[in-house]
Amino acid sequence: RQVASELPEKTEQTIYCELEGPQRKHYDELRQHYRNTLLNRVDSKGLGRSKMHVLEALLRLRQAACHPGLLDPKRLADPSAKLDVLLEQLSDLREEGHKALVFSQFTSLLAIVRNRLDAKKIDYEYLDGATRDRQTHVERFQNDPACDLFLISLKAGGLGLNLTAADYVFLLDPWWNPAVEAQAVDRAHRIGQTRQVFAYRLIAKDT
Repeated sequence: RQVASELPEKTEQTIYCELEGPQRKHYDELRQHYRNTLLNRVDSKGLGRSKMHVLEALLRLRQAACHPGLLDPKRLADPSAKLDVLLEQLSDLREEGHKALVFSQFTSLLAIVRNRLDAKKIDYEYLDGATRDRQTHVERFQNDPACDLFLISLKAGGLGLNLTAADYVFLLDPWWNPAVEAQAVDRAHRIGQTRQVFAYRLIAKDT
């Protein structure tokens, strides 16, 4: 709040992605499976003894909404509505000379994004909890005009990074704590940023 008046404008928007074909079928089948099993379990064991199963179901459904490959490695090549939207957006931004940050809580999802980028020979930086010498990756993204994309795990990159070279931020999956999302967006929207920042949350419709 103390520095807000010194910062450029920030625009936040939700992009709704439409699950189609096999991904929609997979998600709906999974949702029905968990609905049936959880209702039966709550009836027999009570809600108190079913909480971990409820949380697991929510996690699996969140993963299915992102990419089927997060649940089944055999489906890593399957289409994903979120990835299609993301890659299209990134392509447009790169042509216009913008830099972007892409956050996900799932490093396995970032791995799929990396494979897509590698196939297209698109340069990027990457950071998760296992990354060593974080500052080297940060400085390259900040200073190298050829590197216009930074993939970051939400937990590893939410604090302590100055990434003002980016003016676009994408959150691939919603996090239960909005403050963590805000911290991720503020990697770009902070002192030193001179351009308007655009932050997008990707949500799969009807999930």
